[in-house]
Amino acid sequence: MPIMPDSWITRMAKEKGMIEPFADKQHREGIISYGVSSYGYDARIADEFKIFTDIDNAIVDPKNFSPNSFVTRKTDVCIIPPNSFALAHTIEYFRIPRDILVVCLGKSTYARCGIIVNVTPLEPEWEGQVTIEISNTTPLPAKIYANEGICQFLFFQGSTPCDISYADKHGKYMKQMGVATPRL
Repeated sequence: MPIMPDSWITRMAKEKGMIEPFADKQHREGIISYGVSSYGYDARIADEFKIFTDIDNAIVDPKNFSPNSFVTRKTDVCIIPPNSFALAHTIEYFRIPRDILVVCLGKSTYARCGIIVNVTPLEPEWEGQVTIEISNTTPLPAKIYANEGICQFLFFQGSTPCDISYADKHGKYMKQMGVATPRL
């Protein structure tokens, strides 16, 4: 399963709309970088955050998710409380080809501060804005900067296209916009 290079990512973004909007180079002057890299794409985080809180003594239950579990903020800088996390979404909208599986890794700038990014794989023929979980593993409040890089997506090509794609399964997170909370 080869990892796809910058030339392939750029071609697929420009010809097939795989990533929109697409940054065809690394932007890094005074910001946390984003854009195409050697073997990946560094996505940006939007300015909408759902920060988890225990104000209403809610329980996080993936089968019965309550909006009382978080507060929503639209801001250029999100403060995640110590040992807590937030959900956000990418600015970019992704359309994954049928023979591609995408894996996400956190940016080293955040990882070096104890801030961990978690995303499940983007399956073949999935599309939408990606919901990102950002965990603050430190005992201190942590800043997240909207409109800057948050994670890197790596594109792996299968030896043949899959028999059943995410679109074929009518996946519950297909074409999501904004932050998608847990669904059954």
